[in-house]
Amino acid sequence: MRENHPSTNSEDDHRSSLLDLARAEITESSNSKSRTCGGFPGPGSGSGPSEPQAPFPDQVLENVLENVLHFLSSRRDRNAASLVCRSWYRAEALTRSELFIGNCYALSPTRVTARFTRVNSVTVKGKPRFADFDLMPPNWGAHFAPWASALAQAYPWLEKLHLKRMIVTDADLALVADSFSGFRELILVCCDGFGTPGLAAVAGKCRLLRVLELVESVVEAEDDEEVDWISCFPESQTNMESLVFDCVECPINFQALESLVARSPRLKKLRLNGFVSMAQLYRLLHRAPQLTHLGTGSFSATEAGAVVDQEPDYAAAFEACKSLVCLSGFREIWADYLPAIYPVCANLTSLNLSYAHVNADQLKSVIRHCHKLQIFWVLDSIRDEGLQAVAATCKDLRELRVFPVDAREGTDGPVSEVGFEAISQGCRKLESILFFCQRMTNAAVVAMSKNCPDLVVFRLCIIGRYRPDPVTQEPMDEGFGAIVMNCKKLTRLAVSGLLTDRAFEYIGRYGKLVRTLSVAFAGDTDTGLKYVLEGCPNLQKLEIRDSPFGDGALRSGLHHYYNMRFLWMSTCKLTRQACQEVAQALPNMVLEVINVNSEENAGDVEILYMYRSLDGPRDDAPRIVTILH
Repeated sequence: MRENHPSTNSEDDHRSSLLDLARAEITESSNSKSRTCGGFPGPGSGSGPSEPQAPFPDQVLENVLENVLHFLSSRRDRNAASLVCRSWYRAEALTRSELFIGNCYALSPTRVTARFTRVNSVTVKGKPRFADFDLMPPNWGAHFAPWASALAQAYPWLEKLHLKRMIVTDADLALVADSFSGFRELILVCCDGFGTPGLAAVAGKCRLLRVLELVESVVEAEDDEEVDWISCFPESQTNMESLVFDCVECPINFQALESLVARSPRLKKLRLNGFVSMAQLYRLLHRAPQLTHLGTGSFSATEAGAVVDQEPDYAAAFEACKSLVCLSGFREIWADYLPAIYPVCANLTSLNLSYAHVNADQLKSVIRHCHKLQIFWVLDSIRDEGLQAVAATCKDLRELRVFPVDAREGTDGPVSEVGFEAISQGCRKLESILFFCQRMTNAAVVAMSKNCPDLVVFRLCIIGRYRPDPVTQEPMDEGFGAIVMNCKKLTRLAVSGLLTDRAFEYIGRYGKLVRTLSVAFAGDTDTGLKYVLEGCPNLQKLEIRDSPFGDGALRSGLHHYYNMRFLWMSTCKLTRQACQEVAQALPNMVLEVINVNSEENAGDVEILYMYRSLDGPRDDAPRIVTILH
């Protein structure tokens, strides 16, 4: 039985940590020992002066360890060091300044703060990733409140807080603002539950704030409670380096924003929401030519059809931003404004057009200037022709994401194996790809595996259920098999389409480094999942939806679940009895059965979410969640 280290619970943390079960009782056994290099005899040891005694050997070791461990930044290395012995365990805890909690329910906040006493940066993740696809009930949990309370008491010097997929309230943000006098960085990714009053508290009270990033979060905006939070920043010169609020779907006080940007000389990253017009962006660029990362906002006129006597020279404003390397936004793009960004394209390493409904011709006019591009996100409206243009120009591309404009089944997708294979031929340095499409061939996937052997992340999402190779009508087994065989660095894999057990056999045999596996609308029999669970020793996260795997597949992973962060299975063929058996066999795992539709058969399992926990089942589960024991 192995459990993950509670301090990190991260995807790169899979070593045994049974010592942790007793760590609450572990205290400094050498309190009476001086932590200096020498000791002197106490009363009763003799009269007169005496020479200093040599330090205890274990004391010297701990002093040396603390000095060495300060230089270890990798979570994996730190976790390994903490498992050597108790003295290493203590020294590692004393020198850890950054915490990563991969699952907020894997351990209690009090357990964390009891062990780690010198932390200044905390990252906490809540809901699993499938919550992004509305597969998780909105009232499931992942509340930040208990963490906020514990952190406020234990770490009044806390400087950085990163939260992902958690419910954060205005009261939580107010507590953060009141508790941490030296607070510098707040990043909320895919969070909800808060509004402008909470943002106002952080902006107004955190006088040393450098980073405020709201990424794909839901900021509640009600007219009677809306606050002009931008105006709450200090009126003096600020330390702001990054301000991201492109997900805030309510108007902002532009005059206050312009003033804030003007008095923030260190500002490097600025991502605006859709209520900032092109003319307002022009004014901001003149205030902050030092920007390296820019989210343009709407990239349109103030009002649809607005007419002005003379348009500002937008191209000149962009050209003045000599350091700009990352460009995003384009929420309501006007194609006539695209030439304005041409002057900065030659220097761009990252371009995000995933909100811009541009066609192939419009893209080609931009992409032909982007020879240094390494990261590119885009909608499939660019069609295969647009992908071919990317392949011809962006030879240094490392990450590509192609999102669908229309994700409904049965539609004719604008991108296919043609553009996919063009990318593999032209972008040989590719390391990560997320590709949504309606059709794909084995030949194109095999070509990708051979042309891009450095792939670390491969996510191919064929929209539709159990779709075969459209040319041969064969399953997609050989394509995905080639990916795991030829891409030796692969750690994340998403599969879809018509797959037999053979594809999963390939994954189990060759995917030895795979840590995250996502399966959607794919699979054949329970044997397929057994291949994966028995063959992938580093598997940390397994996400399965709308697949035929059942009780046999679930039972086949009993030997490995303690090494995983979580298992998610929704709309599969699980029974409550099998889940109950697994819960009894693995007492340190938490098995949550989630049945959103109460009329479902009591023996059916709509969603199974299983994860490790050092502190047992949570106490805030809603009625739709049944925790098995």
